Amino acid sequence: MLVLTRKEGEGIVIGDDVRIFVMHIKGKQVKLGIKAGPRVIIHREEVHQKIQEENKRAATVTVESLEAAMGVVEGKLSDK
Repeated sequence: MLVLTRKEGEGIVIGDDVRIFVMHIKGKQVKLGIKAGPRVIIHREEVHQKIQEENKRAATVTVESLEAAMGVVEGKLSDK
């Protein structure tokens, strides 16, 4: 992990596409500005974690979900 010290108005560059600036410091809070290309997805860490958890949950196959899907498929096949 790289640890840097930056003052208000200073920033860092990541690769060619991402720039992070310290916009304001007030007490224990730091306001950051991020400039990135349109293809770079930026989320707060807690939002990113929720998305990852939801993706894992959505990718999990349960017996119940398989049975429900089979019921739908069998129902459509019997309609023909």
